[in-house]
Amino acid sequence: MVKCIKSYIKNMNLIIGCTNQCSYCYARTTAKRYFMTEDFSVPVLEERKLRLIDTKTANNYLMTPMSDFSDWKEEWKDLIFSKIKNNPQNNYIFLTKSPDKVIFNTNLENVWMGVTVTSDSEKERILLLKKNIKAKHYLVGFEPLFSPINEIDFDGIDWIVIGTETGKRKGKIEAKKEWIEGIVNQAQRLHIPIFMKEELSSIMGADNMIQQMPEEFL
Repeated sequence: MVKCIKSYIKNMNLIIGCTNQCSYCYARTTAKRYFMTEDFSVPVLEERKLRLIDTKTANNYLMTPMSDFSDWKEEWKDLIFSKIKNNPQNNYIFLTKSPDKVIFNTNLENVWMGVTVTSDSEKERILLLKKNIKAKHYLVGFEPLFSPINEIDFDGIDWIVIGTETGKRKGKIEAKKEWIEGIVNQAQRLHIPIFMKEELSSIMGADNMIQQMPEEFL
């Protein structure tokens, strides 16, 4: 049975807004639809939501569903990572499209730092992630996937997620099966867990879906 990634990972919208201005951005569309911020290009901290991290049960949180980690102010990082340190029961996932703009170190075992790569021309982001952000765990999100990606340096990567563009954007690009398989074949050689997002079911076929999670998330 194909599962939604939200069955395993919850969104934590602590910071809303992003300076990247990607044409395919679902977060900007969502923020506009629900009047979440006046100007999505100016990230803001929703500090009142910090209390949501204080949980009795263990959860997996995506901390950047409405932002890019490269836009986070230093005082926001200090505040949020202090809260994370006091809540080791959870796992915390961070993503950026601009690892070249980040210098960050953490030794927390429950923090997962990742980059978004949509095309072959962006795969250098993986190297910049490991160079500029020191963490215990790394992941790569190939979402939305816009092209085949060849010769990926997966050294040190602990998990990958693959997805296709959703929504109704003019010029929308749907991932091709061979693009997905090319990434999967490279990751499987290194025994890296792979999660194909549910939208890929119509492309890959339900029987060919791979939905693996890191052991730490289960």
